[in-house]
Amino acid sequence: MIKTLSLSRTGKLAILASALVYTGATFGIATSGAPLNAAGTPYYSATLTAPAGEARAVAGGIAWTCEGATCVAGKASARPLRICRGLNRKFGEIATFKVEGEAITAEELAKCNG
Repeated sequence: MIKTLSLSRTGKLAILASALVYTGATFGIATSGAPLNAAGTPYYSATLTAPAGEARAVAGGIAWTCEGATCVAGKASARPLRICRGLNRKFGEIATFKVEGEAITAEELAKCNG
């Protein structure tokens, strides 16, 4: 009789069950931190002089979430002034614009709104 490396039926079921548990645990751990990071402080925040017409919009190449006259967005690769100008083109005049919680200078804000 020839011996092969095949497993018994219960051995195959045990391996399948182990693989499913491992996969479930791996995906559970990998995705569990994502909502926490998304709920953190935004990189950009702006206060508009008038309420935004849309709750979500793309301006300056990034996605903005607005509620009333306040809009927030995550980090982008462009300079903050360019991001501010994009938001200005989409929604109009901006009263304040912050990057990581720090407001840009009055001169930069004037350039943004200009």
